[in-house]
Amino acid sequence: MSWWSHAVFYQLYPRSFRDSNGDGVGDLDGITERLDYLSALGVNALWLNPVMVSPMADHGYDVADPRDIDPLFGDLTALDRLLAAAHARDIRVTMDLVPNHVSSAHPWFLEALADPSRRDRFIFRDGVGDAPPNNWVSVFGGPAWTRVPDGQWYLHLFDSAQPDLNWEHPEVFSDVEKTLRFWLDRGVDGFRIDVAHGMAKPPGLPDMSLADNELLRNAEDDPRFDNESVHEIHRFIRQVLDDYPESVAVGEVWVHGNERFAKYLRPDELHLGFNFRLVQADFDIADVRAAIDNSLAAAELAAAVPTWTLSNHDVEREVTRYGGGAQGLARARAMALVMLALPGVAFVYNGEELGLPQVELPDEVLQDPVWERSGRTERGRDGCRVPLPWSGHTPPFGFSTNPHTWLPLPADWADSTVQHQLADPGSTLTLFRQAIQLRSARPEFAGGVAWLGDGVFRREGGLVCVLNTGDTAMALPPGAVLLTSGPLTDGLLPPDSAAWLV
Repeated sequence: MSWWSHAVFYQLYPRSFRDSNGDGVGDLDGITERLDYLSALGVNALWLNPVMVSPMADHGYDVADPRDIDPLFGDLTALDRLLAAAHARDIRVTMDLVPNHVSSAHPWFLEALADPSRRDRFIFRDGVGDAPPNNWVSVFGGPAWTRVPDGQWYLHLFDSAQPDLNWEHPEVFSDVEKTLRFWLDRGVDGFRIDVAHGMAKPPGLPDMSLADNELLRNAEDDPRFDNESVHEIHRFIRQVLDDYPESVAVGEVWVHGNERFAKYLRPDELHLGFNFRLVQADFDIADVRAAIDNSLAAAELAAAVPTWTLSNHDVEREVTRYGGGAQGLARARAMALVMLALPGVAFVYNGEELGLPQVELPDEVLQDPVWERSGRTERGRDGCRVPLPWSGHTPPFGFSTNPHTWLPLPADWADSTVQHQLADPGSTLTLFRQAIQLRSARPEFAGGVAWLGDGVFRREGGLVCVLNTGDTAMALPPGAVLLTSGPLTDGLLPPDSAAWLV
């Protein structure tokens, strides 16, 4: 069985985890300095959001040099230090791969602007009169085309600083292979593949139906994504990874329908695919059960390992999603036990283990390109990217020695710091540490899932998980209580709680 098939991955947003050099931005050495914290949390692997050279128009998802580290985060030797220290603790390290687009500062794009004969690695087209070549819109808002001074237009499904690559060009394939081998040869253990349903474009670039264009919510017939030839690209990537037998690729796949999702998980494509149904589920047992059943069915179609996540750097933090305040936190803790009770791979986003809420940031500090491109109608994703609080009673709570952090930390986070929660046996951090340790060590966390009733499922190994999304306390099934997300009331499981039994 592969190391990743039952792993807990910890998603690190590097600029928000820990700042080692006092510039107000988290970095690679900051991660290395806190590896003992991650080891004690019990995680098996890290996923680093992009740390490659970038002008940071979209916080690193606009890559100017895919085979070097941006000075903001350190350098290649800092990455080597992190890899060595993580591997010494038996923690694997995966990186973000961004194959759909590059930065407008990438040498290829600068060359394309200067010499029209070198535009074939991108998607340049003549317009229709003074209008763009088609009606596609950017995921971040506004048109998906930008005009260059000589009159041609280039395609960017995201920001105008992120021109899409032409995946019909052999140099694009060979360059991505070079990037994959560069990091794998250095000791990186795999990749999370950004916009894994993108890359391939349909012949003729037909117009899209202009319905909703919410971030990460494309329609089923959207010509911008999930085109059949994307699977050739994934087979190509997999062939490279197969030269590194322990490596893993997990795709960010937003598609409609289990059959389409399962195609990405065929044996010669991705090892794992993010299924976001649990992220989208309301705190309601019918919704949660439907999300679990759907995700299990989708993975089963491809005989693949299911993946689970409740949050990431693109979505509102679950404490806030589930209602905010004490109730939102209680529900987030309950859902953490549900996620960690399920078979397969779990992803924990940094700060989730501290029960952090979404932060309401003032307009003047917002940095996500979504804010400006949407005409300041969508606030963007900065609220889930605020730096982590480590210690002390005032901002920046040990994240940095610099009070001017890249995003401000809320003044009322003193009770949320790592230091404070480590001393509290009832804290969310303590709950995550206990849950991950039990998940890793106990034989009951084996096999598939069978529902015993509303809100109660059993693993073949014997673990029973109970979730109460109702308004009244419920009786627990027979068995010894292993862990609860909150205190029981006269032996009953209160609302907004979950329990593990064996």
